[in-house]
Amino acid sequence: MASDSTFDVVSKVDKQEVSNALHQAQKEIAQRYDFKGVGAEIDFSGERILMKAASEERVKAVLDVFQSKLVKRNISLKSLDAGEPYASGKEYRLEAGIKEGIDQPTAKKITKLIRDEAPKSVKATIQGDELRVSSKSRDDLQDTIALLKGFEDADLQFINFR
Repeated sequence: MASDSTFDVVSKVDKQEVSNALHQAQKEIAQRYDFKGVGAEIDFSGERILMKAASEERVKAVLDVFQSKLVKRNISLKSLDAGEPYASGKEYRLEAGIKEGIDQPTAKKITKLIRDEAPKSVKATIQGDELRVSSKSRDDLQDTIALLKGFEDADLQFINFR
C-alpha cells in the first residue's frame, strides 16, 4: 500500500531582503528632491516599520518608495501590512508590519478552499502557523498547489513536497 504524499503550505518572508529594501528606500528618500525639507524618514521601530513626513501625501509617497523596493527584491506586497497615515504632532506617521506565518482565519479559508475545490482525496490539517496537505496521489497534490497559487489573501510558499 502506498503511503501518503504531503507538502506544507507556509508564508515566510526573507528578513534580510526586507532590511535591504528598507535601506535602499532610506537612501532614495535622502537623495530625492521632492522629499527635501518635508522631514521624510523610514526606519525600523522594533518589529514595525515607521514612516514619517510633514504631510499625509508625503508619507504615502514614502510608503510607495518602500513598496517599490520590496517588489524589486521579490517580496510580495501581500506580506506588507500597512496601516493608515495618522497625525502625530506636526508630522504624519504610518506604521507597517511584515506578516509571517498563516494566521488562523486565513488557514481556515485555505482548508475550506481545499475541501470545496481540490480533488476529494486531498486532506489539509492546520499545524500552528502552517498547513500540511496530504493525499495518496501526487497528481492531486500538484493540482492543489495550482489551485492555491491563485489564493489572494496571503503570500504562500509550498515546501517539503514528498
